[in-house]
Amino acid sequence: MNETPDAPAPRSHWAVTGLFIIGCGVVMVLARTFLMPLILAFLLSLTFSPIRRWLHRRGLPDGASAGLIVLMLVALSVAGAVSLAGPVQNYVQDGPALLRDVEFKLRGINDLVEQVSDATEQVSELTDRDDEAQEQIAVDTSPGLFTQAVTTVPFVMAQIGLTLVMLFFLIASGDLFYEKIVAVNPTFHDKRRAIGIVYDIERKISRYFLTITVINAGLGLAIGVALWLLGMPNPALFGVLAFVLNFIPFLGAIAGAVLTFGIGIVSLDTVGAAALVAGVYIALTSIEGQFVTPYAVGRSLKLNPVAVFVAVAFWGWAWSVVGMIIAVPVLIVVRAFSEKFDSLHGLGLFLSGRGEGIIPPAKTEAEMDGAVESQS
Repeated sequence: MNETPDAPAPRSHWAVTGLFIIGCGVVMVLARTFLMPLILAFLLSLTFSPIRRWLHRRGLPDGASAGLIVLMLVALSVAGAVSLAGPVQNYVQDGPALLRDVEFKLRGINDLVEQVSDATEQVSELTDRDDEAQEQIAVDTSPGLFTQAVTTVPFVMAQIGLTLVMLFFLIASGDLFYEKIVAVNPTFHDKRRAIGIVYDIERKISRYFLTITVINAGLGLAIGVALWLLGMPNPALFGVLAFVLNFIPFLGAIAGAVLTFGIGIVSLDTVGAAALVAGVYIALTSIEGQFVTPYAVGRSLKLNPVAVFVAVAFWGWAWSVVGMIIAVPVLIVVRAFSEKFDSLHGLGLFLSGRGEGIIPPAKTEAEMDGAVESQS
């Protein structure tokens, strides 16, 4: 009996999948003005959902909980901005003097820079003078840093306002979206799996953000105290800086150390003292990143460091600072999906940390059944 060879597996779906991913990336970049506050509000709503449910069980309506949470975020942001406005304004006003001080303390480096500058000037003399004049005109007519900041502030405030409004409505809606997810799935198995995915994502995102926030607050306090003991002025500024920048994996600690070193040069007596405070900053962030955070976030939230770095690079390119902050939560969401679908097993295995496999769902089937029945 003749046996026909197995037909090769279709490969067209790989091309379709690749085009879909590229299309999603293009949409993320082009529509970032709209998608940025939407996704950020969605992630924040997942973070505060356990708090909203806790307040609901104690008789507080979802709308009141949403207003309370949004007002708390606004109050904390305003308090932080007001407390730091003075030191930041002083550094901005004293910018020219600070730059001269840095130049004086970095004479050795300046000599090397001057040699490079002389070589650059010699090369520049060989170029067309007309091109130089046009470049000079372009430089002279470009807006300054202060002008760019002033024109950017209204856009940033509008984005923040839109995020808070969307966050209010998402929290105030309560479990409405969960009920809709249960309603649109035809079979009980599909309902159970859908609500299980939603609850798992909510649990992981909430745990990640709340845990990281507490850890970053402790890190900011430790850095503020350490720099105060080392004689750095405005140690609270560096504590808040460390708290905010540490939401950005890898790059946040580097940026904080560079800023600490730069301000330390003009604030302390020697360059060695500035290097010391930057070294203390790096040491504390390294302890947090290598020991505290891996222990606190738990096994189910550990991710592949290479995947995290690529995600931070991509989202930072696409959405700037906000993108770098949401890079890890987006990976957590993708991994949570991959844990529930056999076809995405390989993706979930790639995103997991060293020695980690696909983590089984935290809820048992009985708990899932009860969640579905409560939403039906």
